[in-house]
Amino acid sequence: MAFAIPFPMIDPIAFELGPLVIRWYALAYIAGLVGGWQYIKWVARSFPGNIKDEDVDDFLFWATIGVVIGGRLGYVLFYNFDYFMSNPTAIVQVWKGGMSFHGGFLGVVVSAILFCKKRKLPMMTFGDLLACGAPIGLFFGRIANFANAELYGRVTDVSWGVVFPNGGPEPRHPSQLYEAVMEGLILFILLFILSRSERMRNASGLFIGLFIAGYGIARSIVELFRQPDAHIGFLSGGSTMGQWLSVPMILIGLFLALRALKSTKQEAA
Repeated sequence: MAFAIPFPMIDPIAFELGPLVIRWYALAYIAGLVGGWQYIKWVARSFPGNIKDEDVDDFLFWATIGVVIGGRLGYVLFYNFDYFMSNPTAIVQVWKGGMSFHGGFLGVVVSAILFCKKRKLPMMTFGDLLACGAPIGLFFGRIANFANAELYGRVTDVSWGVVFPNGGPEPRHPSQLYEAVMEGLILFILLFILSRSERMRNASGLFIGLFIAGYGIARSIVELFRQPDAHIGFLSGGSTMGQWLSVPMILIGLFLALRALKSTKQEAA
């Protein structure tokens, strides 16, 4: 067997307060939402659209509902539909894991559209702000996946392969950490650098387009190392469900980004 790193035995329960059980997974979601919330408030001060702190504060509740409901329904519909139809009560048992980013993303999109219509806020600019903060949530979410020893990678002989508790005796890619870096850290840095440019900030829709396309590209790459869900396996041509769901994100994201840049050039001319 190649050299492997034993998985650090992390208790999925962070702490208990009497009957209340707090899991790392829940704390990761809280850290992502709160971290993104505070960062969006900060970056909004330099963006056009006059979006106030109280707008971002009030949207936090909407975003939380969108992430939880959308993420869960996405997992139910895209990844394990037959099981949940046979066990409908399991749908609400979100504390046991099973969330889909693609579903959570759609949930936040719907929440943002309804919120902007209610507050009469510029929808694309508000979306750009959310895109700037979203990688923070992705980073913490993927770290939580690693702590839960779930969504691990394929068998590998690289020196940093990890033997996961439920992944058999062979070392596997820590694909959750790959995702934390690519979907979280790198995407955050890219959007942060661009947000320092006034021209980029005025390209309405650019940041949400880059975020959507960037996530789709990063996810498609990581899927080459990630172990597909056992009940789904590989799809046509050795592809995965994650890659198929990422294709429309890449196309839509590139369309939005290119349209935003084209609009900015026309205004400058």
